[in-house]
Amino acid sequence: MNITHLSVVSVPVADLQVAKTFYTQTLGFMVIRDMVANEQRWVELAPAGSPVSLILVTWFPQMPPGALQGLVLDTDNILEAHKTLLKRGVQVSPIETDQWGSFIHFTDPDGNGLILRQESSAR
Repeated sequence: MNITHLSVVSVPVADLQVAKTFYTQTLGFMVIRDMVANEQRWVELAPAGSPVSLILVTWFPQMPPGALQGLVLDTDNILEAHKTLLKRGVQVSPIETDQWGSFIHFTDPDGNGLILRQESSAR
């Protein structure tokens, strides 16, 4: 077996449109696909240039909205990202720093836990 890469992460949400608005307008993700197939709406998003995308899902009963915790996103400027998220009304933690870099914690409208990180150059 040869797994080559991570492709898609399912993010459980209650309202696809509310979540789509948050990920696009607040976080700046691009819409890859927004379509209906077999009576299910498929909303796929990603940061520009990312090889991994997010699928906003409502159809997994074992994944209630808010069940995803610890999704790590990267930025090249944590200070600017922190200021921008605050201006956009997101409740974010103070910036923390450890050996891996600097990071902040916040949630999407459903309570899914996100971490925004700027990697340490010492790695």
